[in-house]
Amino acid sequence: MKDKIGYVFLMYDIADEESEAGKNRVSKVFKVCKKYLNHHQKSVFRGEITPSNLLKLKKELQTVIDKELDFITIIKFKNKNQFLEEELGKSKEEYFL
Repeated sequence: MKDKIGYVFLMYDIADEESEAGKNRVSKVFKVCKKYLNHHQKSVFRGEITPSNLLKLKKELQTVIDKELDFITIIKFKNKNQFLEEELGKSKEEYFL
């Protein structure tokens, strides 16, 4: 059976000011997220993802973060058409031209 594709927003706040290890975690979290989702803004990722890949993503992130200091939230939607998006200011596409 084919995995159903959902859509997620993932945001993180990694305590990187505490130590060199914290700065290293920021880089690792970014790399893990980039494997599964599209980088949207600073510490925000978004994109379509299968339930099995979402489980893999969460499992990998749990091995990287410090659960006492770091914070990750994942907002899940059934698909990319179930939310409204409004942008204020310069769009990301314009910014990178």
